[in-house]
Amino acid sequence: MPPGMAFALLTSVPPVFGLYTSFFPVLIYTLLGTGRHLSTGTFAVLSLMTGSAVERLVPEPLSGNLSGIEREQLDAQRVGAAAAVAFGSGALMLGMFALQLGVLATFLSEPVVKALTSGAALHVLVSQLPSLLGVPLPRQIGCFALFKTLAAVLTALPSSSPAELTISALSLALLVPVKELNVLLASVLCFTSSLDTRYNVQIVGLLPGGFPQPLLPSLAELPRILADSLPMALVTFAVSASLASIYADKYSYTIDSNQELLAHGVSNLVSSLFSCFPNSATLATTSLLVDAGGNTQLAGLFSCMVVLSVLLWLGPLFYYLPKAVLACINISSMRQMFFQMRELPQLWRISRVDFAVWTVTWVAVVTLSVDLGLAVGVVFSMMTVVCRTQRVQCLALGLAEGTELYRPLRESHKLLQVPGLCILSYPAPLYFGTRGQFRRVLEWHLGLGEGSKEAPKTGGPPDAAAEPVRVVVLDCGGVTFADAAGAREVVQLASRCQDAGIHLLLAQCNASVLGTLTQAGLLDRVTPEQLFVSVQDAAAHALERLELSGPKTCTVWV
Repeated sequence: MPPGMAFALLTSVPPVFGLYTSFFPVLIYTLLGTGRHLSTGTFAVLSLMTGSAVERLVPEPLSGNLSGIEREQLDAQRVGAAAAVAFGSGALMLGMFALQLGVLATFLSEPVVKALTSGAALHVLVSQLPSLLGVPLPRQIGCFALFKTLAAVLTALPSSSPAELTISALSLALLVPVKELNVLLASVLCFTSSLDTRYNVQIVGLLPGGFPQPLLPSLAELPRILADSLPMALVTFAVSASLASIYADKYSYTIDSNQELLAHGVSNLVSSLFSCFPNSATLATTSLLVDAGGNTQLAGLFSCMVVLSVLLWLGPLFYYLPKAVLACINISSMRQMFFQMRELPQLWRISRVDFAVWTVTWVAVVTLSVDLGLAVGVVFSMMTVVCRTQRVQCLALGLAEGTELYRPLRESHKLLQVPGLCILSYPAPLYFGTRGQFRRVLEWHLGLGEGSKEAPKTGGPPDAAAEPVRVVVLDCGGVTFADAAGAREVVQLASRCQDAGIHLLLAQCNASVLGTLTQAGLLDRVTPEQLFVSVQDAAAHALERLELSGPKTCTVWV
């Protein structure tokens, strides 16, 4: 409940709308969601992203001195903008559900999501500094907003409020063990000491009772907020799906990613009609529900009952709650996201590439903005995959003595290789990005064209067999897919091998790759008898073709 009001400040809307967002989405997800342990509602990263969009769409007047009526009108416009963003992100997720695009969650890798949330936590911390210090500063948006805010805070530091600074320090000290009790104590202290009038401490004020009237967000705003709604929809789905998967794996059940798209899409779209801002699964509330023994979506109804009691009866108790306390709640709720940085040493040991993805995403989120940082992280993550396919090694295989297994020659085993027979394994997709590398390594191994003069890093020694290659077996078991460009490269290889007097055999092509190769005209260059289901069968056929009367082999030590 207090985090809902606190995250409303991040969204640049009055605190009561955080309560609405903590109520309606929970009810809807209970009916449609598949994550039994998942709790939905306000989420710091989404609130921060929404607040940046709201500040851009409905900026604070330059004068800064607004009357009560003007402040209400500004708040109403901002609430409408936030609801429109929720409506847009919900509609996008429903469109993704209609297209069965639940698989898109896989494109937001774990390093990207964790770096995004850690970087956003730093944005939240810095954005709350004016409220902690009692310094009324306009919110900075766009690139380098974090550094602009820090500069503005440092400039205005001499004019900070000692009363609000004291409240913030005490609140941060007490928030971890007694969050709810601290909120009530702060309200009582502010009321009895008249801090709002004597020291100009900013307070929450009146929380309207009941629920807002259903209202369709302004459709005229949708084209303007589409660029904001798309990254929010992706973050909502990625965070919620990954959190649901963690608990599903822990408690041995499965989730339906497409059904999750439907649940969160309907949750955002319907709740926007009640002036709610974008929502998703919440890390802290989910953890609390699991620790309390909640095992189904119905556990979220308990939090709904608490929010409902505040909306109907207990709202006046929060009238004197200082906004500095809400800022402290925002900072306190970021602890888990900051603690994710402790995993970096382990990530460095496991995968340097994932470490680089985490670092690049985090730096982009911190220096640019959350949405741009997300885009940079996704693009960089995908580029690492592409680059790794570019650096794949074509492995020359030899027969392990005493077995029927063919192993890479670079391994430290005693391997046998038949003169005139070359067995190659290409363990990567064959598409337009890898066709050049595929051509070069095959030319080098087979002595075709200019590529044979160079020695790229491959899996075997260049002098593995002194006799010219007469038969080549190409193991395609690692080729997961091939596009038109890659298929044409294989057809050209077959043609060049035919011209050079080299008999080409293909082994372990999956049905999809074989279909693409066939459509590209492979069977015009080779016969079906040159296609084999295993490397062993292809090698046996090659030995027959070489007319070997006995096992004339040479031993290759690597």
